[in-house]
Amino acid sequence: MTALNTSATFVPGRLEQMSTRIAFFIAGFGIAAWAPLVPYAKDRAGLDEATLGLLLLCLGVGSILAMPMAGVLASRFGCRRVLSGGTVLICLALPLLATVSSVPLLMATLFLFGAGLGTVDSTVNLQAVIVERASGKTMMSGFHGLFSLGGIVGAAGVSALLGLGLSPLGAMLVVIVILLAALAKAAPHLLAYGSERSGPAFAVPHGVVLLIGSLCFVVFLAEGAALDWSAVFLVSERGLETAYAGLGYAAFALTMTVGRLTGDGIVRRLGATRVIVFGGTLAAAGLLLTVLVPAWEAALLGYALLGAGCSNIVPVLYTAVGKQRVMPESIAVPAITTLGYAGILAGPAVIGFIAHGSSLSFAFVLIALLLLAVAITGKVLKV
Repeated sequence: MTALNTSATFVPGRLEQMSTRIAFFIAGFGIAAWAPLVPYAKDRAGLDEATLGLLLLCLGVGSILAMPMAGVLASRFGCRRVLSGGTVLICLALPLLATVSSVPLLMATLFLFGAGLGTVDSTVNLQAVIVERASGKTMMSGFHGLFSLGGIVGAAGVSALLGLGLSPLGAMLVVIVILLAALAKAAPHLLAYGSERSGPAFAVPHGVVLLIGSLCFVVFLAEGAALDWSAVFLVSERGLETAYAGLGYAAFALTMTVGRLTGDGIVRRLGATRVIVFGGTLAAAGLLLTVLVPAWEAALLGYALLGAGCSNIVPVLYTAVGKQRVMPESIAVPAITTLGYAGILAGPAVIGFIAHGSSLSFAFVLIALLLLAVAITGKVLKV
């Protein structure tokens, strides 16, 4: 039986919804486990900000290349196989990220890690669209809330393990056990098929789709700054011990999770436009607080405000994609997904180059200005 025939006769239900939530948790947990390792990798390999930025670019390239291909593979082999394969790639990369000091090997490992992350992210969103459509209910914010919950558990949990004296390798082995256990729980009810109709693997967005994708890029860039640079900032600029540096991303992920889990009600109460305007403004204020107040406690509060502000902007923008008629939805959604995730995965590399030329604080100020631009654009974007 082909994947298309399977999708035509099988209607996802509660078990598939549960597996989708677990898969989102896997995606968030896997990527967040890397955040506390960044300062260790930087010190172990003797990297400056520019070289670290180049390494992070390898992660971004691997993920962005994998995302559109994952959609093609899922349509042929099903979400279950592709998502499982992506999770295995993550598990293979994490022990190397915790131990290797060779720059070329770090580059190759981050590319592999990024490919795994991109594969999981793309496939789980594809499954979420299918499962949500079958349910007839709005479920996307809740799904993404599990991604953020995984981020909290990943960043705070690994930081706690490191703080207790466990080595980076030991912490990653614990992470791998949790990832594989979650995959084993989810796999039986992950979809054995993918999209019934796949668009082209690559599509160049234009018109309002390009505008929406650009706004997604900025929001994901801010998220990438929290993921890849919050720990470095807290250690180098605020004097926090390396073992606790992952608390910055944990604070960001906590408010992001709360915002997403309550997102449907927030959007109904405020309206989509206000969510973008208020969210962009709050996120910018959080980054400015992080930079301007010289205390690590203020930085943690700033990252928390950043997460709260960013939490519901992207879901609202995805809703806007469904309303536009410039590009078919089957092509527009993958296009803005790739452009948006370029921000979270490739954008931090640019932050590294800016930090090397000036300072990490200056790079954060530039992102805050871009978030203010998102807020201003929200007033004119029809959502």
